[in-house]
Amino acid sequence: MNEKALREQLQKFIAWGDAHADWPEALKDFPAKLRRVRPKGAPHSAWELLEHVRIAQWDILEFSRNPKHISPDFPAGYWPRSAAPPSSAAWSRSVKAFLRDRKEFQRLVADPKTDLFARIPHGSGQTILREILLAADHNSHHLGQFILVRRLLGAWR
Repeated sequence: MNEKALREQLQKFIAWGDAHADWPEALKDFPAKLRRVRPKGAPHSAWELLEHVRIAQWDILEFSRNPKHISPDFPAGYWPRSAAPPSSAAWSRSVKAFLRDRKEFQRLVADPKTDLFARIPHGSGQTILREILLAADHNSHHLGQFILVRRLLGAWR
């Protein structure tokens, strides 16, 4: 197995945009007045989706590298309490934190000291590889929802 090639592919996978739009593109120029709106038939607003992926990705990352990390209560702790962001600054902080943690996952994967296949000592059988795949899959799922919300709101190309 070529471990270097695997690490490179996993780094790309975390921020994948080859076959579809990526998060930076989906987040770009999202109208502030629409961030709180749940389109008819959609269960979540853009804010709820953004905060959910930020919280979940942060939790997976911290679980992967911090044995003292305590996850939020499930499911309530993984979703914001309101459909609306408290402020434009809160939206910006959430975007920055989400993208920063995504880069942190890429750094974790790139580090040759990170054993992708070893069980995480404080886990119940999880590996770093599993956590990376989980985060990327979860983010991709909600990216599709986020873009659909934009389309339903008339805010997507």
